[in-house]
Amino acid sequence: MSTANSQVDSGSGFLARYSDIMVAGAAVVIVGMMILPMPHWLLDLLLCGNIALALSILLVTMYTSQPLEFSSFPSMLLLTTLFRLGLNVSATRLILLHASAGAVISAFGSVVVGGNYVVGLVVFAILVIIQFVVITSGAGRVAEVAARFTLDAMPGKQMAIDADLSAGIIDEEEAKRRRKETAREADFYGAMDGASKFVRGDAIAAIIMIIVNVIGGFAVGVAQRGMSLTDALQTYTLLTIGEGLVTQIPALLVSTATGLMVTKNGGEKSLGWELVSQVLCKPKALSITAVLLGLLVVVPGMPKIPLIFAAGAAGVAAQLMTQAEKQAEESARARAQQQQAEAPKAPESMTDLIGVDPLTLEVGYGLIPLADPKQGGDLLDRITAIRRQAAMDMGVLVPAIRVRDNIQLGANEYVVKLRGIETARGEIFPEQHLAMNPGGATDKLTGIDTTEPAFGLPATWIPESQKMFAEVAGYTVVEPATVLVTHLTEIVRRHAADLLTRQETQEIIEAAKQESPAVVNELIPENMSLGDVQKVMQNLLRERVSVKDIVTILEALADFAPATKDTDILTEYVRQRLSLAICRRYVGGDGNLTVFSFHPNVEQMIVDCIRQTELGPRLILDPGRVQELLKSIRDQIEVLAQRGHEPVALCSPRIRLHVRRLVEQSFPSVAVLSYAEIAPEVNIESIGLVTLEEGLVSASNAY
Repeated sequence: MSTANSQVDSGSGFLARYSDIMVAGAAVVIVGMMILPMPHWLLDLLLCGNIALALSILLVTMYTSQPLEFSSFPSMLLLTTLFRLGLNVSATRLILLHASAGAVISAFGSVVVGGNYVVGLVVFAILVIIQFVVITSGAGRVAEVAARFTLDAMPGKQMAIDADLSAGIIDEEEAKRRRKETAREADFYGAMDGASKFVRGDAIAAIIMIIVNVIGGFAVGVAQRGMSLTDALQTYTLLTIGEGLVTQIPALLVSTATGLMVTKNGGEKSLGWELVSQVLCKPKALSITAVLLGLLVVVPGMPKIPLIFAAGAAGVAAQLMTQAEKQAEESARARAQQQQAEAPKAPESMTDLIGVDPLTLEVGYGLIPLADPKQGGDLLDRITAIRRQAAMDMGVLVPAIRVRDNIQLGANEYVVKLRGIETARGEIFPEQHLAMNPGGATDKLTGIDTTEPAFGLPATWIPESQKMFAEVAGYTVVEPATVLVTHLTEIVRRHAADLLTRQETQEIIEAAKQESPAVVNELIPENMSLGDVQKVMQNLLRERVSVKDIVTILEALADFAPATKDTDILTEYVRQRLSLAICRRYVGGDGNLTVFSFHPNVEQMIVDCIRQTELGPRLILDPGRVQELLKSIRDQIEVLAQRGHEPVALCSPRIRLHVRRLVEQSFPSVAVLSYAEIAPEVNIESIGLVTLEEGLVSASNAY
């Protein structure tokens, strides 16, 4: 076995090492065939090789599951077309010079068509019509449409890849691979659109060459060889027909391979497996076919034996498929019962009933296949990717997310619970796709109108049959599992502060201690407790500030903790240390940080309304002033949204925390930054001011 493997490896290495030389040599040989004469035996060998090559291409195409597995097919199509044309030129030269072109052409001219040139002309004409009118025309049209649809769908596919990358479903390497595959797919179908013209031109050239060969042979035979009109017509026409058949049959095979290649739908199995499994998967259809064929037997004049044979074959196939389905169901049921019986029943632990899971995903019975690897579900792997992405982006250790089924939910519903309390709920349809309009699509989709659960965007559930149409129309189309994972990712980011416990904080600090033991030893426990560090990190996470740079956070706390124990004030100092990271998150594509700010009178009014309470400094405003202030902030948010920017407010450091507390309930997505948090290299673009009426600004606080 090892010897055989080594031989295969060495052979593969030889082919890989000299493949470029071999292809270049083949191109040179094709050119030489058109210029230099060749002996009969070499022409016979090349004609047989042409048939073998065409048959191999057809079989490789049938065993190819994805078009990109045979991405060199367009180039192969050009080379085989040139090869056939070279054979035609060489055969024509031999026929006209020697009235003979070898054993292969003679056999096709005498044996295949029975030595009758009229029959040969009819057979050749039928082959050309099949290739030119049916296969080549259809394959060319499919290639043209596929190329256009693939190019039109590229933006939607790119956005879907970016969405999966942002949601943590895939990593950067997988995103690069998918982008490259998308580009290769577009290049392939574009090349196939042009390569199909080679096949069409080959069919036209075959018609022209047979006419030229018959006329030329007739002229040579009568004028130069002194043959009679009948002998010349018989000899040269049969040889020309033989030449046409021996080259058009491989051309027909390659044309069929072209049609198969451009009509592949991207299945995971070979063409033969898909055809057999899909055609024979409906025993009822075969049964009805058998009955209809049986009824034709009693029709007068119909051939009974062939119909009886066909009806019997369809009936037997239907019976076999029905039995196979029953056996598969019984086997699956038996395996399930065996696994259930073999599973040891562990003694129930009372401690398992105490406490709640930090994060739980409950799904209806219709969504169970998404989480079952045996049924092709990858939800568990995607959840693992969410936890990994949260650690990379936010610096938090998200606890394990428990997934369980809940029969009280609808079939397609799911619920996310945070420490046993329902936090979010949604509904997805496993057999459909969610289409969202990024803003440029105008075509109306037919489906179930809904709201994307993660960000509240309008969307539509569409069947698989509309997926390509939606992508071409400009919609972003995502799988149902991606919708659920994106929603879960957003929940993890939104509640990261609630998921950060003292235990996770301790693990993060222990990891930082390996890198910077001095700052950890200085800070804990002499200046701050573990709980206070946790509160600072939670304050940062509530405003979606990453705590991944834990060393910088601990350095800032070590600098300011001796002066104050107020975790809110310490959080402000930490934010100033993280200014560059905070600003970069909101910098737009133009390199500017677009914000709205507060009028100096409004800032002074807020400062005047800050009161010292038992819980620390708090902003005390009367309800009327709060409503007017929120209304003015809403106006500025709408201006930013219209320009395509995230809502960012900029104010002085002394009121930043109070402004954030004021807006977090009404506008949780608004980021509130202070002037002290703006890095020197960041450019600020202010689009407006939050203002109040003069009476509200100057009015004294009622509280």
